[in-house]
Amino acid sequence: MFVVAHISDLHFNGTRFNRSRIESTLDYVNSCADGIDALLITGDITDEGRPSEYVEAARVLHSPLPILLTAGNHDVREPLSATLLGAETSEPINQSRMIADVLFLVVDSSVPGRNDGFLTDDTLAWMSAEIAAHPADTDVLVSFHHPPVVLHMPFMDSIRQTGEDRLAALVDKHPNIVGFLCGHAHTPAVTTFAGRPLCIAPGVSSTLNLPFEGTDVVNTGQPPGIAFHILDQGKLVTHFRSVPQ
Repeated sequence: MFVVAHISDLHFNGTRFNRSRIESTLDYVNSCADGIDALLITGDITDEGRPSEYVEAARVLHSPLPILLTAGNHDVREPLSATLLGAETSEPINQSRMIADVLFLVVDSSVPGRNDGFLTDDTLAWMSAEIAAHPADTDVLVSFHHPPVVLHMPFMDSIRQTGEDRLAALVDKHPNIVGFLCGHAHTPAVTTFAGRPLCIAPGVSSTLNLPFEGTDVVNTGQPPGIAFHILDQGKLVTHFRSVPQ
């Protein structure tokens, strides 16, 4: 059994409100660390992509767990990579890591200067090569920021990941991809993509309302949340937790 703690949309912005929500969420994850194998952060680490926000993130984002992260549409690659990953780059922030017997591909669906998402051909080719470099029976988890599906949230659906047919073709080529993990929507949700589970982490900084929950898009009254993904013999089960404030 392999367990992933998954958080997203932290939006460090220098305010005590956001920082306290992030700290509470990390404290909850770290308190359970003995039963968890990895901590995944699927983008929007900061609110404006300012260097000072990444410095704040670096001071707070500590865990005994291996941390995997990538960029969201609110992030800027250069200060993110320089401050949190130790080497500055303007290229997509893609990571491949084996943890226990699971291959993580954490890839960058952000498009500089835009809010919608897209995986470049180079990223998709890199993903395919990384999977092919491992035994064919290796379980692969793919994660990124933008969901490649419609969630029936009008605003978020207008800035989702496009070009998803190319990603679906990757599953046809590599059937050992067991699931997709993402963020962006600030709501816990589960659906399928290319015949695989697609699980969306709750927002840490805020929740976004569904159309029938009111006219306001952003809901800061909901507590921050965590997704716990349990992978066992190629099957993915997701549990969600709210973090008391």
